[in-house]
Amino acid sequence: MRFNARSALLVGTASPLLLLAGPALAQTAAAAQPVAAEADPAEETIIVTGYRRSLQAALTNKLNSDRIIESVSAEDIGRLPDNSIADAIARLPGLTTQRLNGRSQVISIRGFAPDFSSTLLNGREQVTNGDNRSVEFDQYPAEVINQVLVYKTPDASLVAQGLSGTVDLQTIRPLSYGKRVISVGGRWEYTDNGRLNTGSKQYGWRGSALYVDQFADGKVGVLLGISHIDSPTQTERFNAWGYPNIGPNGSPPAVIGGSKSYVDSVRLQRTGVTGALEFKPTDELTIAVDGYYSKFKEDQILRGIELPLQWSAAQLQPGYQTANGLVQSGTFNGVKGVVRNDLNKKDADLYSGGVNLKWENDDWQVIGDASYSRIDRSELVLETYSGTGRNALGATDNLGFTMTDKGAIFRPTLNYGDYNLIQLTSPQGWGGDVPNPGGQAIINGQDGYYNDRKIKDELYAFRGQVERKLDGPISAIQAGVNYTHREKNLAPDEYFLGLKGNTDGLTSVPIPTALRLAPTNLTYLGLGPMVSYDPIALLNSGVYNFVRNPNADVNTKGWTVREQVITGWLMGKINADIGTAKLTGNFGVQVVNVDQSSTALVSQGNANSGVTSAVRTIGAKYTDVLPSANLSLRLPEDWVVRLGVARQLARPRLDDMRAAVNYNFNTNVSGNVTPWSGSGGNPQLRPWRANAIDLSVEKYIGGKGYVALAGFYKDLKSYIYEFAQPFDFTGFPLPAGVPEPATRQGFVTQWINGNGGQLYGAELSGQLPFSLLTPALDGFGLNGSAAWTKSKVAPSPGASPDDLPGYSRWVTNLTGYYEKGGFSARVSMRSRSSYLGELRGFGGGNTRRRAAGETIIDSQLSYEIQSGSLKGLTLLAQGQNLTNAPFKTYDGAPDRIIDYQRYGRRFLVGVNWRY
Repeated sequence: MRFNARSALLVGTASPLLLLAGPALAQTAAAAQPVAAEADPAEETIIVTGYRRSLQAALTNKLNSDRIIESVSAEDIGRLPDNSIADAIARLPGLTTQRLNGRSQVISIRGFAPDFSSTLLNGREQVTNGDNRSVEFDQYPAEVINQVLVYKTPDASLVAQGLSGTVDLQTIRPLSYGKRVISVGGRWEYTDNGRLNTGSKQYGWRGSALYVDQFADGKVGVLLGISHIDSPTQTERFNAWGYPNIGPNGSPPAVIGGSKSYVDSVRLQRTGVTGALEFKPTDELTIAVDGYYSKFKEDQILRGIELPLQWSAAQLQPGYQTANGLVQSGTFNGVKGVVRNDLNKKDADLYSGGVNLKWENDDWQVIGDASYSRIDRSELVLETYSGTGRNALGATDNLGFTMTDKGAIFRPTLNYGDYNLIQLTSPQGWGGDVPNPGGQAIINGQDGYYNDRKIKDELYAFRGQVERKLDGPISAIQAGVNYTHREKNLAPDEYFLGLKGNTDGLTSVPIPTALRLAPTNLTYLGLGPMVSYDPIALLNSGVYNFVRNPNADVNTKGWTVREQVITGWLMGKINADIGTAKLTGNFGVQVVNVDQSSTALVSQGNANSGVTSAVRTIGAKYTDVLPSANLSLRLPEDWVVRLGVARQLARPRLDDMRAAVNYNFNTNVSGNVTPWSGSGGNPQLRPWRANAIDLSVEKYIGGKGYVALAGFYKDLKSYIYEFAQPFDFTGFPLPAGVPEPATRQGFVTQWINGNGGQLYGAELSGQLPFSLLTPALDGFGLNGSAAWTKSKVAPSPGASPDDLPGYSRWVTNLTGYYEKGGFSARVSMRSRSSYLGELRGFGGGNTRRRAAGETIIDSQLSYEIQSGSLKGLTLLAQGQNLTNAPFKTYDGAPDRIIDYQRYGRRFLVGVNWRY
């Protein structure tokens, strides 16, 4: 057998590999045909399957592309190499993931936060399930994705490109696949943390079915697919409010300020349906229609005890022990705990589809594409409180504590599982008195909080592209235009919850007997059992009054952002012989014209002093010119040297672009001090912009392996940071009874554009089948990568350089595998150093915290029956997070733990059948 390394396809198997990888790979492989040697028809045919097929397709993509890319292809139809899309992508060089609720959901590319990249579905920009632009990948089932391409360098035709990279999720094109396939799969899963909350699940399942077929002599192709997942996650969570210094004049030592720790049970249910119809009436014309629908539901139960400590009326007793500037153990007297039975509920419906027409002959290619994408999302955050009594009433705890490497362990003197002691109430009097015009007011503290956020994101786009093929070193000229309209809005609906009958500010109510559940076990915190109930059932029982939160900070959480983006490009393609080498690539320019605006409320005041608001609409228009070039020098002996240079951008976060301003008019100032101040968004923000250069040197070994060393440098010409700047308050309403002031000039803290910085790094990656070393090791192999990145970006003017969100200095991945005769086994490790993570904060917003580095180890075993009546049946078992690695954040020093989340291990067993 002989392998043609230049085409990176096993002789006799080029067609199956190209068909598996889809039309994008087929096109790139076709573009690289001039460098491929002809196959000998008499040579032996070897069929590569499973994980090795996925690696082979990735190698082919890398070799044949003129851009610097990474990719993941399905091992088989409907089966990516990992349990989720994010897990699969996170194993690529220079990429990593952050776990949210125990799952890999968002991706960082080359040290940039998810907002700096973009995600496409079949080449089209998509709406997102989060508040901003970054895609949460668990909204797409891995079973319906056939290939993922990650473009680290753009070309002029890549619309909606990101600053760090662009992820393109691709589904199967049935005509390109070229044969009938029916695939059915199912998996059962188990989490070893147990059922931490009554009513939660320890076991889950997922199932999928795909059908691909062709009719009318290959002129009509059909794809139908469905996937469902019902997956639990059980998490033990420690959370600290922070660590204030308690020494003289704010000096050390520091001590824990408070704790907000829970057991957290999440149930994710998602049904995804995909379909595609392709029609090829002539050899030149192809018409494709595809669509995707996802029903996403995530229910999260959180039960725990919030313990106000140093930041409360509680007193730290003498005799505490300190080390390294931190109080390591001691006792707080007078602790008034808040027992929490909370719930978060997210429901989302995603619609995506499009029509593509492609006409092509020997000289011309014409493409037209129209697409639509929309998501409707509702996110309920429900808090309910209980304790020993309202505000200053009721028993207090003398609470001992000891700091550990997992957070604080407590020693209570109260029994928080005693239904005679713990009642529905406002133990801390949070919220104070809240008037309710025409209804019952809240007196001496709220008893819960209701926050129902509604998000709608809608996008439609039209694309036209013409390419003329030429003879000579310039092999083609391409021109195109793309129009995108996107509108995203967020509407908060927030209420204080107050117990009915609390007219004197003294009321506490026993938890209704019919709603009481088995106590929740908080032994991991040292707190023992706590009272438990269903917060939704309690809410529906009518025990609470709803008092709308009218405060200015709530009014200014809502926003609408609109964008109209016209992108035009002109690009030339290169295919030239240079001695014994070949130069391929492209060069061109992209022009992006943006018309953006936002509508939101500007608001000041509160429920007691009165609130004034007005609608504000403001925006901006700007144009960016983005030149780019990608050159690949393909040398003898299977060496490839690639160079990419480009001007890149990432448009601002959508919530940073909101027109909302929460402002204050201070009637007590005098002299030259302005009475105006506030904070809010900036609809006139321009993008992050960078000049980037990438260089990659790649050696392909024996047609099956490779080693690559890549370096990149990004000079950020602009950056977005939060800063107080002069602001004109003309048109903003004044508080009632206040006359027109002498000035309308003041200051607002908002996101603005400023100078940038530098980000650079290097990536070493490789793939080594051990058969290249000796035939005795056929089936064994390794693939992996190590990436180093350095950030020199200042977070604000005059500040020292600091880390970007999502930035880890080191990211490594390594997978060892054995696959032969239908048997497959592999163990994978991914590791990242510490980084600035983004978590869900108060009121559903995002907050950033320093996250500790982590190493995750996963494994998989499978066996495919290759003959007989059960041919095509695969049995598999998977283990995830086998070392039970926690997610941990901290405040400054690593021993000042803010979050410690233990997700446990996840095990899956399943079966796939393909016919």
